[in-house]
Amino acid sequence: MYLFKKISGLRLFLESYRSKNRAIGFVPTMGALHEGHLSLIKQSLDSTQCTVGSIFVNPTQFNEAADLEKYPRTPAKDLAMLYKAGCHAVFMPSPEEVYPSGLDTSVAVDFGALAQPMEGRFRPGHFEGVAQVVKRLIDIVGPDKLFMGQKDYQQYLIVRHMAQALSLPTEVVMSPIVREKSGLAMSSRNERLGPENREKAAVLFRILQKTAQWMGQYPPREVERKALQELQQPGIEPEYFELVDGSSLQPIPDFESPGSIVACAALWIGGVRLIDNLILK
Repeated sequence: MYLFKKISGLRLFLESYRSKNRAIGFVPTMGALHEGHLSLIKQSLDSTQCTVGSIFVNPTQFNEAADLEKYPRTPAKDLAMLYKAGCHAVFMPSPEEVYPSGLDTSVAVDFGALAQPMEGRFRPGHFEGVAQVVKRLIDIVGPDKLFMGQKDYQQYLIVRHMAQALSLPTEVVMSPIVREKSGLAMSSRNERLGPENREKAAVLFRILQKTAQWMGQYPPREVERKALQELQQPGIEPEYFELVDGSSLQPIPDFESPGSIVACAALWIGGVRLIDNLILK
């Protein structure tokens, strides 16, 4: 495995694969890796000839400086995990390398209704930062396939929309959520939860599963109300629980007409914000 901190070195390395028409897969991460990230690496290894992972805590997608400061950073452990997984190359740049002075890295794409609900409502500006860094990293790596986790479902749709709107030559692939034994979706932020809160947070997945049962008994808004009510537990502050169309992210009017339905939720526990979702249809 090769480690690159400069764009020039990474591009030189990738040219040997590109010149032989070998597919390049890319897994962008912010570090603090877990089995969910490694599942993306494995999917890339299985479907491309060269897998690149990146470790970059992107400052432009954090709403609060305190959240950026607290974000877990474990570079030595991350590199060991990527090496063991069989990753071919790792890009670990500085903010100055990604956002050099004088280069316009803004993304001129209208995300419309995709960016407005849920994460867009509670984290204004977040998706602009996500689109900016992913577009920049795609420009640097030039991958044939970009692998993203289902846990960030709204983010996946935003990035896929951007790739299509800008006619980027990169296929955006979504991978299933990897969960802890308790059902808690694996997340780098889980590292900030104590053992008690980590166990308590698993209630979110249990309620997502209940949603699938309630579908046949109650209309969508009533299901959302029941889910939020059950999340109102000591030490837990639910932020949203929404049943949305899997393509548009708009609230579903019923359970029959939409082609796909996703239950999406966010909550605070122990000062840590967690998100999760379940594809119901």
